Amino acid sequence: MKKFINDVAQVENEMILGLVKAYPQYLRKLDCGNVVVRSDRKENKVALISGGGSGHEPAHAGYVGTGMLDAAVAGAVFTSPTPDQVYEGIKAIAGDAGVLMVIKNYTGDVMNFEMAAEMAEADGILVKQVVVNDDVAVKDSLYTVGRRGVAGTVFVHKIAGAAAEKGEDIHKVQAVAQKVIDNVRTMGAAIRPCMVPAAGKPGFELAEDEMEVGIGIHGEPGTHREKIRPADEIVDLLLEKILADIDYSESEVAVMVNGAGSTPLMELFIINNRVSDVLKEKGISVYKTYVGEYMTSIEMEGFSISLLKLDAELKSLLDEKADTPAFKA
Repeated sequence: MKKFINDVAQVENEMILGLVKAYPQYLRKLDCGNVVVRSDRKENKVALISGGGSGHEPAHAGYVGTGMLDAAVAGAVFTSPTPDQVYEGIKAIAGDAGVLMVIKNYTGDVMNFEMAAEMAEADGILVKQVVVNDDVAVKDSLYTVGRRGVAGTVFVHKIAGAAAEKGEDIHKVQAVAQKVIDNVRTMGAAIRPCMVPAAGKPGFELAEDEMEVGIGIHGEPGTHREKIRPADEIVDLLLEKILADIDYSESEVAVMVNGAGSTPLMELFIINNRVSDVLKEKGISVYKTYVGEYMTSIEMEGFSISLLKLDAELKSLLDEKADTPAFKA
């Protein structure tokens, strides 16, 4: 295994410390583990917390800041954070307006965040939640009952965070977060695996001429494995399943072409070229496009496509100011 690390046991901690030292104007690390909160604490507004296993950078700590998250909790690589970590994050950001938890649909994440919410509610803190399940690839996986939460989570952070920043109450913020979840769909593919530092070997194997279609953000299997195709054909394959899941006809959408960690921007833009052309052919109007690394899988070579069906409310909130280390609007 070749990685630029010091001690396998300190990867997550040193990563968070380095992030906070790079962006002290945005972030502050709590003393209770790898929990990051906004350096400029919001007052009298709903606060948002999210998180999950490390290895998905810039998610989730990179989205802490104005107009998005107020706290992010990082577990070990591809491992859910503990209830105690999440609880400390909730306490650090909670005010009278309450806290909304944005949870990706992985069994450990859901269980541990809900346990933390129970602890916080026992302290008199108002806590609500939404569970993101945007992946159309598979219904159940190694980590989930139901669909997985993947890159569409970033749209939830952005839009719910904007509603909270505007001063909406927790019921409204929760409702708009759920509206995003109901209208965002994602699917991905990969051609090379990633390597979890603690494991020291790739999480799966692909031949040089193979790709995994519908892969998860932890390297979980997708719908099938097949011979690699030209980029346009892969895009068509993924979009076919996404577009079959929601009626996007005559709609405006936000598009996210998300790199999994080692996919060159050159290739992501080639992918987006096809995405844009297909949507235009189908009469779907692209309102905004985001191309880059938003929800990675360490150094996996792959990508995902997310489509968010927009209405006037979601467009307005998408356009609101966001100022975080990894996302600015």
